Parts: sequence; C-alpha cells; structure tokens
Amino acid sequence: MRIGLFVTCVNDLMYPGTGQAVVTILERLGHTVEFPAAQTCCGQMHANSGYRAEALPLVRRFVDVFEGYEAVVAPSGSCVAMVRDSYPRLAEGDAALSARVAELAPRVYELSELLVDVLGVTELGAVFPHRVTYHTTCHGLRMLRLGDRPERLLRNVSGIDLVELPAADECCGFGGTFAVKNPDVSTAMLADKVRHVLDTDAEVLAAADNSCLAHISGGLGRLRTGVRSVHYAEILAATDGTLPPRTEPAPAAPTATPTD
Repeated sequence: MRIGLFVTCVNDLMYPGTGQAVVTILERLGHTVEFPAAQTCCGQMHANSGYRAEALPLVRRFVDVFEGYEAVVAPSGSCVAMVRDSYPRLAEGDAALSARVAELAPRVYELSELLVDVLGVTELGAVFPHRVTYHTTCHGLRMLRLGDRPERLLRNVSGIDLVELPAADECCGFGGTFAVKNPDVSTAMLADKVRHVLDTDAEVLAAADNSCLAHISGGLGRLRTGVRSVHYAEILAATDGTLPPRTEPAPAAPTATPTD
C-alpha cells in the first residue's frame, strides 16, 4: 500500500522521532510510506479560535497534497479528528472542495486505526521491557472513538508491563488554545493527571498525541519525577528494548521518501 504520512506540525517541528517511528512500523510491514514536503498545518488552531476563513486554504492544501494516496496516516488523534470531523463543515460552501474532502477524509487514519482496522495487525515484533501507562487523549477517545486499539497494540509488545492509568479518560488540561485562555483550569487538570501517572509507578507515560504528552511531561518534569513521556508509535517501533532518546525541539524531517 502507498501511504502518505501526515506528520502534523507539532511532530515535524518538535518530535521528529515520532514520524520516523511511524515510517519504521509501516515499512517493516512492507508498505511504501511517503512524506509529502508540501504539507502544512491542518488548520485546527485557526478553526478552534474562530478563524474559519483562514483555515479554509489549509483545508484545500491538505486535499491537494494527500488525495492521491491510498491511505493517509497521522500519529495524532487530534489532527485526524480535525480532518474527518471539521473539514466537511469548513468546506461546505465550496461544492467542488466539499466533494474532494468527502472522498479523502475516510482514508485519513490515526495510526492505530490503520494498523488494526485496515491492515489487520496487532503484533509488530516490538520489544520494550519497561513499565508503561497509557493516557487516552480526548480527540482519539471522543471524536475518533479509538477505544482500546492503542492499548491492544501495546499489550502485544514483548516485555512491556502495561499498567492502567487511573481516570485515563479525563482530559490532561491541554486542549490547544484552551491551556492559554484558561491557564488556572488547565493547571488544575494537569495536577490531577500528574498525580494519577505517579500512582502507577510507571517509568513511561505513552499517548497518541505529543501535544498532550508535552503538557503532561512539563508537569512531571517540574516535579523531577523521572517519568518519561513517549508517543506510543515509538514504543511500537522499538526492537532493542531501549528508551528513545529524550526529544529536543529541533526541526527535522521523517525518513520517508520526500515527494513534491
């Protein structure tokens, strides 16, 4: 299968290792993964802040870049939810664009959806002998209805000690611009999430969105807890059992084949 990697701007600019992990997983399964260099932000921040007109060119750009792929995969439930749930509404005033969105959106998948539902894979040969807990991110849970797909994949990782996170379905308090506009509420929600993570005695906190992990990791780091935050794709890509290097915010491109 020829798959387009929608890496998302957060991963592209700050967590390139996550995009590289997605490529590693899919190429290991025998698929061709391409990273279209012309991709940009999906427009979620614009739309969520009321800038619908400004988001529309990004909708059009996304369709232009990705409509030729059999499937599009992103390591972000939040951005996939934007494409599948918000793009049809944003494009409804343009009949031609609306039709293109309707054709493309069902082929845009969060990683676990692609692996479990489309490719029929739950065991990836991963090795990760660490105690891990998993945070269920809001968009994946409530908009994509991912259910336990990510956890099913993690349970099949060799050596992993996957422990349930108390109140895993509660928001971490990030929510994009929510954390900026409502800092006191966001901080209180973060404090609850950090407490629940520490209750598990986990070495590693995993999730499907690095934006949420960045928020929680900030709270864990300020308390010097030593708990690492790792996107679950990086765990699924691991074969030597080592923790991924700590991510430093630095621009980098995934290793998939660049296309214009």
